Amino acid sequence: MTAIRANNIALGELTTIGVGGVPAELIVAKTRDELIESAREVWATGEDWFLLGGGSNVVIADSPSELHVIKVENKGIERLGQGHLRVQAGENWDDFVAHCVEHGLGGVESLSGIPGTVGAAPVQNIGAYGQEIAEVFVRLEFLDYASGDLQILEKADLEFGYRDSILKHGKLGVITWVEFQLLADLPAGSTELMKRRRIEVLEQRASKGMVLNENDRDTHSCGSFFTNPIVSASFARSLPQDAPAWPMDEDAERVKLSAAWLIEQSGVRKGLQLGSSNAGISTKHALAITNRGGATAKEIAELARFVQERVAATFGINLIPEPSFIAF
Repeated sequence: MTAIRANNIALGELTTIGVGGVPAELIVAKTRDELIESAREVWATGEDWFLLGGGSNVVIADSPSELHVIKVENKGIERLGQGHLRVQAGENWDDFVAHCVEHGLGGVESLSGIPGTVGAAPVQNIGAYGQEIAEVFVRLEFLDYASGDLQILEKADLEFGYRDSILKHGKLGVITWVEFQLLADLPAGSTELMKRRRIEVLEQRASKGMVLNENDRDTHSCGSFFTNPIVSASFARSLPQDAPAWPMDEDAERVKLSAAWLIEQSGVRKGLQLGSSNAGISTKHALAITNRGGATAKEIAELARFVQERVAATFGINLIPEPSFIAF
């Protein structure tokens, strides 16, 4: 079967923040084989290309007219053993979490409500509320851009860090499936506990505008727009005493700070919009940049730069965006 080719679809229709123009080409791959075939075909042209999953962690330019986009939509969850699952890259992440909870498999319930696809999850080692992908990740299949070969990448190969992996640092290609080892054969009552935890997390995320709702402009975002910065303990001590900070290692020589706190303390208030711009800070959470309706990618980028400049001027810290900026 050949992948579907769609024309004249603005990428803003396929992203949670709702910005992005019409690309040169949009290819929708529904199976692993279609994904591999489509990638190799596009790579052979030498044109600019981009993989689009759930569209939750990208800001795509207003005029990506030279960009060839492959939409990853291969689905399926395969059981390989006790809590060992192989999941196709296009599977919705939260649907996968719901599947695990429903079947009494532990280790991802606190990652409920995170938008995007399973294939995108290892790229930045998604995490929340004390859990992260690295804890349950086993391996993935990877079509390497440089060689054109299919590879199996084990956990050590990914070099996982805080919201980081080798896939964010120059190793380009396509993830086709991901394997996870979940906790199985848990004590009686564990499934109900996980179901309650999932509900709690979804409620917490919704209260911050972090669960997409078509009727709530605060949710038309990339989620957390900036990563929590990691600094030396000595630098952290130079900040106000009430600055939230968490040790990143046993010696507490590296400390993680709260990006949301830094943003608010630099004078950027919730709900802020610059002039007539349709981009705005969420009214619920200072860490989210939102599309208030009709925003352009340029307006989103301008607001992001404004936030970075305010935090840098106030605290000397450069906030790093979580989403990727595409075709700018």
